[in-house]
Amino acid sequence: MALFQVSGWDLKQEKIAVGGPAGKKKSNREKRRAKKSERDAHEKETEQEDVNVDEKGEVEQEEETKIQALKESKTVKKEATKEKSKKRKQAEVEQETTVVEAPLPISTQKLTPLQQKMMAKLSGSRFRWINEQLYTISSEEALDLIKQQPSLFDEYHQGFRSQVQSWPENPVDVFVNQIKTRATARPINAPGGLPGLSNKKVVVADMGCGEAQLALDVNNFVKQHNSQGSKKKFAKNNNNNKRFPTTGPKTLDIEVHSFDLKKQNDRITVADIKNVPLEDESCTIVIFCLALMGTNFLDFIEEAYRILAPRGELWIAEIKSRFTESGEKKIIKPEDVGSEFVETLKLCGFFHKKTDNDNKMFTRFEFFKPPPDILAERRAKLERKKKFVEHETDKEELESKRSEKPEGEWLLKPCIYKRR
Repeated sequence: MALFQVSGWDLKQEKIAVGGPAGKKKSNREKRRAKKSERDAHEKETEQEDVNVDEKGEVEQEEETKIQALKESKTVKKEATKEKSKKRKQAEVEQETTVVEAPLPISTQKLTPLQQKMMAKLSGSRFRWINEQLYTISSEEALDLIKQQPSLFDEYHQGFRSQVQSWPENPVDVFVNQIKTRATARPINAPGGLPGLSNKKVVVADMGCGEAQLALDVNNFVKQHNSQGSKKKFAKNNNNNKRFPTTGPKTLDIEVHSFDLKKQNDRITVADIKNVPLEDESCTIVIFCLALMGTNFLDFIEEAYRILAPRGELWIAEIKSRFTESGEKKIIKPEDVGSEFVETLKLCGFFHKKTDNDNKMFTRFEFFKPPPDILAERRAKLERKKKFVEHETDKEELESKRSEKPEGEWLLKPCIYKRR
């Protein structure tokens, strides 16, 4: 047995191993290499991310620049479009001002048949609501309503035009024809002719004129008549188109004042028709064509009496269903329709000339303002019959009744369309 030989010692090895086991050293070395590789990979990833972030920032900046440029381009285009639209609208307004005086109905050309039907129902419902408001409030409240919402006036008259299309005749046309016939058939202030001032001028006040169609038609008629002058020796009868000799004036001087809640065109003066800007006894004809709409319509009648000259005439057209007699179940004579209305206007100072019930839908009335001599004669006649006190008592009773309940609730019923 060799010296220093111990069981388990391998002293015969030619190589001497230094340190611990070789496997452990190799394992540590590999770990160090792995950590270094991880650090290197991490540094590369960090550098790559920095590069990506820089590239991304540059891309985003480029995109923002493009977006900003696009926005500026759109803004410029939008401003140019607005300018063109503004010029186009201004041109349209100028064209409408010179050609079209009344607002046109809402266009339904681009709507389907179903949409047009629904639009018609909506417009009809809106018209009925506005109509009911105007009949059930005072004229002062109506003026305030239209001032606050001017579009209501346009909507109402758009619906009104649709209603007129179904009527057998328009009362405005009847009044225009009456002016034409009487102006050409007889001299001014002659029996059968139009009432005029002392200078033979005829002044008409169209109260609640709507779109002032009466003024337009009368003005056109006067221009045509005066342009023909002495050349026109014959006039045409509107009923049978026969021509007859005319004894009317060669030239006419007719002025029409038109009053309503909104200035729809240059012919109209905005006013509450219980107080219009005209002098006392400055008119010769006052017309209410379906215009006694407020609950205080007798104030309109009193205003008509104020502005009418002696022997001036009051013309009224109203729907028959508004008169209380027409709503009664008992059968009455046609001439009795509106009899209570006539008696009330007599108490307001007017003399009754005529009631026309020939039309199925409308009743027309004619009154005149008596001159001082006829008033004195009438007063003396009532005193002889001891009825003057009774007449004055009737007037007091009328005022007392009005103070308790407005005349729009008992003398003329409001024209309310049926809801559908």
